[in-house]
Amino acid sequence: MLVDLNNISKNYGEEVILENCNLSINDRDRIGLIGVNGAGKSTLLNIISGNLNYDDGKLFIKKGLEIGYLKQNNALDTSNSINDEIKSVFADLIKIGEKLEEMRKKGELDAEYSRLNEFFESKDGYNIQTKINIVLNGMGFRDYDKNTIVSKLSGGEKNRLAFAKLLLKEPELLILDEPTNHLDFEALAWLEEYLEKYKGAIIVVSHDRYFLDKISESICEIEDHKLIRYKGGYSQFVRQKEERVALEEKQYEKQQEEIEKMRDFVAKNLAKSASINSVGSRVKALEKMEIMAKPKVNRKKISLKFNTDIEPFKNVFHGENIKVTVGTEQKLICENIDFDIQRGEKIAIIGLNGVGKSSFIKALLGKIKFEGKARWSDNLKISYFAQENEQLNPENTILEEVHSRFPLKPQEDIRATLGMLLLSGDDVFKKIKDLSGGERAKVAFAIIMIERANFIVMDEPTNHLDYQSKEVLEQALKDYKGTLLFISHDRYMLNRVPTKIIEMFSNKFEIYDGGYDYYLSHKKVEKVETTKKEQSENSKQYFKSKEQRAEEVKLRNKKKALEKRIAELEEKIKRIQEEMAKPEIVADYIELNKLCEEMESYNQELEQKMEEWIELN
Repeated sequence: MLVDLNNISKNYGEEVILENCNLSINDRDRIGLIGVNGAGKSTLLNIISGNLNYDDGKLFIKKGLEIGYLKQNNALDTSNSINDEIKSVFADLIKIGEKLEEMRKKGELDAEYSRLNEFFESKDGYNIQTKINIVLNGMGFRDYDKNTIVSKLSGGEKNRLAFAKLLLKEPELLILDEPTNHLDFEALAWLEEYLEKYKGAIIVVSHDRYFLDKISESICEIEDHKLIRYKGGYSQFVRQKEERVALEEKQYEKQQEEIEKMRDFVAKNLAKSASINSVGSRVKALEKMEIMAKPKVNRKKISLKFNTDIEPFKNVFHGENIKVTVGTEQKLICENIDFDIQRGEKIAIIGLNGVGKSSFIKALLGKIKFEGKARWSDNLKISYFAQENEQLNPENTILEEVHSRFPLKPQEDIRATLGMLLLSGDDVFKKIKDLSGGERAKVAFAIIMIERANFIVMDEPTNHLDYQSKEVLEQALKDYKGTLLFISHDRYMLNRVPTKIIEMFSNKFEIYDGGYDYYLSHKKVEKVETTKKEQSENSKQYFKSKEQRAEEVKLRNKKKALEKRIAELEEKIKRIQEEMAKPEIVADYIELNKLCEEMESYNQELEQKMEEWIELN
């Protein structure tokens, strides 16, 4: 066991954050930690990592446990280059490698060299650069100049570099707080594969449901200050939680019925002497009964339903040779694009940040000028959800904003729709500028629901939503009978909603007829040759260093054998010389001649072995 939390509680003043939380973390555990904002996820991680005291309970941390904690503000030496900063992980090992190289050059292949080399090999020191290349490439630094100074990197790039350093340290317990931020799809796929093979335990906080499904073997949810653990990934958690809540409510209701029946019996029979024993037994049973607390589960979820009144023609949109540029410098977004949308399709557009996905859909909607041919279907009614909902008037209240769009609609109907999104009571009088991102999104959803459009365009609709609201939105879009075009980086949504995925590049679209898993499987096929080439290069580096080590061992063994033979020959010659000095040998010409010939043979071999030893050194 690495870590064990036993009835851990934490308060901030009068505010309860965690209450009687229990959690065990063992070797190679893969734990996803979820909960609404402010539930106490970061508090729990800081307690586990030893960075925060707790108020009550017991905490066991294995002696000498190496913990690596990825936060959103990991410190880097910004004066270093990327290369120097990443190599700082192996600073001590690199020094040993440099010393070994120096000893080799000087020919000091002695016992000290053997000891250092054995330690260096045990730490996989000869593969440091290969490891660095693999992790930097995986984290999106493949095409970077590694001499770039860290201070010149963006915030997202610095976070990725800090993450790469942490992975290379390979701590026994890896704690990750929103690790998927700033990573593109390719880096995410690499990270999931890397973490799957990671030798240590992992506990991760993430809003990325697809990521949690990929790496988690259990999900821990903090709700109402308590921590509950579920087996499996995120998808299994959703099902298991629904089953648990339903069971708890059923058990509570059943117990309440039993209590009510017992109380009724006592009340009706208390005055009857014949029933006095039965009444007493019921009273005792009530006193001994462990009364279940009413399940404190927030059952309030938003409700979404996108309806449409009219059906467009089959060909919703047809575009030829579309070219989009933006800004005074006419920055090219895309060109030579042929693009069709058919009725009922649900199309997701993906692509690297900055490729121009938002600009492209704005061009289609006529908000940005573009070149080429474009033809929309007749009787088409379009609703648009902007990424930051900038179409909303910040000075309006919620009610004013929606009513301004539909002045003829009764206010009661508008408030009923807002109520479906948990915007009710005095909330409707809040100004748009004072709303959170999630609340602004709900106002935009309410407008789309009332519009009843047959074509919905959305730009990152799951941003700012909690995981429950994301589930509701995705189901509403799946049930929607109209046509949908949306941009998203949410891979869980990309797997559930679209019938087609379009990957956007500056000069082309690549179309995949399925969800994210389908897209990913086909991308893997396309990248096989590239991957093989990279693996080949890494293998070459690995086997090159392996061959070098084998050659060193061979030379070292040869030197030892020579030194042993030289010592043997010197000892033999010494003994012969001692023998030849004896009076009886001096008087025996035949024996003396025999010893002289033997010593000459040994001297010749000794001279040869000494020359070989000198060459090796």
